[in-house]
Amino acid sequence: MFIKWLLVFFGRILKEKWRMLCMIKALKKAWLASVMTAGLVLPGAAMADTATAPSVIKIGTLYASTGNFAIASKGQYEGLEYWAKEVNADGGVFVKAFNKKIPVKIVAYDDQSSTSTATTLYNQLITQDHVDLLVADFGSVLTSVAVPLAAEHKMLLIDPTGSGANFFTQKTNYLADVSIPSSTVWPLPLAHFLLDQHIKRVAVIYDSNDFDASQAETLKETLVKGGVTPVYYHGVPTGETNYNVLLHTIAARRPEALIEFGYPPNDIAFLRTLSSSGLHFNMTFTIFPGQLMKMMEKTVGAKAMAYTYTYPTPPLVATTDTTYGPDTATFVKDYTAAKNEAPNFLNVAGFNTGLIMQDMLGQAPQFTQLSFHQALMDMSGKTKTLEGEFKINENGAQLGELFSVAQLIPSGDTNKIVVVYPEDKATGKPVYPAPKQ
Repeated sequence: MFIKWLLVFFGRILKEKWRMLCMIKALKKAWLASVMTAGLVLPGAAMADTATAPSVIKIGTLYASTGNFAIASKGQYEGLEYWAKEVNADGGVFVKAFNKKIPVKIVAYDDQSSTSTATTLYNQLITQDHVDLLVADFGSVLTSVAVPLAAEHKMLLIDPTGSGANFFTQKTNYLADVSIPSSTVWPLPLAHFLLDQHIKRVAVIYDSNDFDASQAETLKETLVKGGVTPVYYHGVPTGETNYNVLLHTIAARRPEALIEFGYPPNDIAFLRTLSSSGLHFNMTFTIFPGQLMKMMEKTVGAKAMAYTYTYPTPPLVATTDTTYGPDTATFVKDYTAAKNEAPNFLNVAGFNTGLIMQDMLGQAPQFTQLSFHQALMDMSGKTKTLEGEFKINENGAQLGELFSVAQLIPSGDTNKIVVVYPEDKATGKPVYPAPKQ
């Protein structure tokens, strides 16, 4: 009797245990199904369920319709818009995290070249519009206020043309300079060109912002190491437009080369004043003729720009062996046909920014800011676009796409760009000293 009771007792226990195991298995199955429905990625899952993909990829950015940065900002924004239109015509960008193409939507506001306005608008893009990707406005000044905001909100800042050295002093997951090299490496070829030409007396005038001042400092340091100390080295406000007294002061130092680092309005005012001053220098260098040549010729005059040295940029110089996106010639052809005008460098920079984001989204396994950043790091040194090699360091600085030195040589009613340094990229010899006009 006792044995029979034990058999019944243990039988009930085994039956209850089996029932509990079945219940646990059913609950686990239901939980897994709910997780997959919600689109959450489990360990070992390849990618998110396509049902969770957003209807559009929101790209937030700013542009300047007025102020000191309007000319360049407009060009950069137009290039980014052109890229968005092109990819949307093809169904959008392929997003690896969702294994499908998704259209892009640009959410943009006008900062009017004001850093205070830009601060408010960057914050709005992040906290109110909840954009998926954040792209900085043109240049270091308008990018400067976005860098700390992006880091605070743990959002990757895609930086097209803000190359100021102060941005790239420490390791970060939230900044990537994608379309222009860090300003600390810009003037290295220029400095070596001056040394190779045995030019001993160099005058330097620069805008007192991080972009221009860091170039001036790098140039000065490199020249001093080569045994050349500038005979004139002076900073001016970023909004400087009166160069008459400065030019006469510089002329009294008898420099063999005059280097001016500024933004487009500065270059325009500098070249206009120099043209009307009656002064002559054997060599004159400014930045933006190599980026906005047609616009500056129209504003300043081709004659006033003749024999000026500059950094040559696409499309004035071409990249043919791209690994991602069109080569320079194809882009120029397509852009000109679509916009009824030839592109300038800032158009290229905006378009290239779109290309880099497109490649990034196609490689990032997850739709997160850290995954985006890691994708960019994985692309670094392996990607070549119409701007050249894409290569960034752990601080977010662009070290590829290095600039050469070129000179504008008169050709009929305009000027042609002649690369004069380094020798392996040169298309001609420098005309030095420059003839008087």
